[in-house]
Amino acid sequence: MSTPARTLALFISDLHLQESHPRTADAFFRFLETHAAHAEQLYLLGDIFEYWAGDDDIDSPFHARVIQALRHLSDCGVAVFWMAGNRDFLVGDGFARAAGLTLLPEPHVAVIGGRRIALVHGDAECTLDTKYMEFRAMVRQSAWQAQFLALPLAQRKQIIAGLREGSREAHTTKTYDIMDVTPGAIEAVFAATGVDVLIHGHTHRPALHLHLLDNRRKHRYVLPDWELDAEPPRGGWIAVDEHGELTRHALDGTTAPA
Repeated sequence: MSTPARTLALFISDLHLQESHPRTADAFFRFLETHAAHAEQLYLLGDIFEYWAGDDDIDSPFHARVIQALRHLSDCGVAVFWMAGNRDFLVGDGFARAAGLTLLPEPHVAVIGGRRIALVHGDAECTLDTKYMEFRAMVRQSAWQAQFLALPLAQRKQIIAGLREGSREAHTTKTYDIMDVTPGAIEAVFAATGVDVLIHGHTHRPALHLHLLDNRRKHRYVLPDWELDAEPPRGGWIAVDEHGELTRHALDGTTAPA
């Protein structure tokens, strides 16, 4: 009987962890203990938190529990990597040190199982959403972030709550196409990185998309979001083994080629 291929890396995104969604948080902690602990690397590709107001909030009980779980995984020898999403782009060096993880730029190219894999969160590729792209360009500026982080934590949370409510209202008027990535933006990532495989989240639309560029087939894998505090429950991850093979894993235990 052949030996199962060794799992090298796991990829997750869009958990939107928050204290008011305990089932989703518990599923994340179980995932760390029962799956991520047996991999060599874990990639967190954005929107792991519903929001992040600044690293001076790491001592809140819920955030401290998440950080402790990630730190335990890192201390056990799993390399943990973090890429900013549109909800948690203010995660900084203080969080990274406390959780024992490495912050990644975007895009990032990882070499896993002999494959070069490009990683992005996905929001920067939703270029048809021009209002969001303008907002994103503003809040990713270091000067804006320094000014915002200088505000009291409670005030920052109030501002973020208002922005989240505005975002929910705006989504009701946006079309499917506007909230999805655009082909041109995806092609630009493939061209800039020179890879044939791209993994991202953000859109909450898990799928495999094939792109033909320069007569070469490119594979784009979209990660699912996690939500176990509503019906129907959803969530999962992508794994890459030592041979560079990708598989999808659902929270109910089912697996399939990615």
